[in-house]
Amino acid sequence: MAFVFRTVAQLAGMSLSLLGWVLACLTNYLPYWKNLNLELNEMEIWTQGLWQVCVVQEEVGMECKDFDSFLALPVELRVSRVLMFLSHGLGLLGLLVSGSGLDCLRVGERQRERKKRLLILGGVLFWTAGVGVLVPVSWVAHVTVQEFWDETLPEVVPRWEFGEALFLGWFAGFSLLLGGCLVTWAACCTQAPLAAGQFPAAETQYLRHPLEMKNTRLTV
Repeated sequence: MAFVFRTVAQLAGMSLSLLGWVLACLTNYLPYWKNLNLELNEMEIWTQGLWQVCVVQEEVGMECKDFDSFLALPVELRVSRVLMFLSHGLGLLGLLVSGSGLDCLRVGERQRERKKRLLILGGVLFWTAGVGVLVPVSWVAHVTVQEFWDETLPEVVPRWEFGEALFLGWFAGFSLLLGGCLVTWAACCTQAPLAAGQFPAAETQYLRHPLEMKNTRLTV
């Protein structure tokens, strides 16, 4: 029963982490971090992401343009690009490391301590990847709120608002954090099952004692 519960916790953590990693990749490339609705032209909506700016028109559709220069971007967008790429790499590494330490795999089943360390390392990598997603998403959201309520700007100036990608990024970050917690908890707080052919130390001594007595009687 403990083995089944441990395996379910590991697979649930891996599934959540995989989901969070995929959503984080989508968040990075979607141009919906910010939305801008123009009151003068309600048929036109502007969207902005880390890589490009798009305009959506009902008659024309969506037209996007990449940013011309990386250095010309605001500091929150530059740092967000770096952190998102770092999160992708750490998340992928966490999936590979944690996958190697799963109990359901027959590879290395006699090396319980090594598989435990792999699971813990994978959980830490998932945590780091989750933070790498939450920090840029929350930073861009904070700057958006500050600019929206900036009293120095005239009221007629359009204001950027939250885009769908921000909410997707928050969900991805928390999925990675929760997945890392499940993987680490399954490795630290539950007892790994014994591999096939292994016996506890007490049972081994119990089986050895009658054999030693039998050999002593034959010698006498």
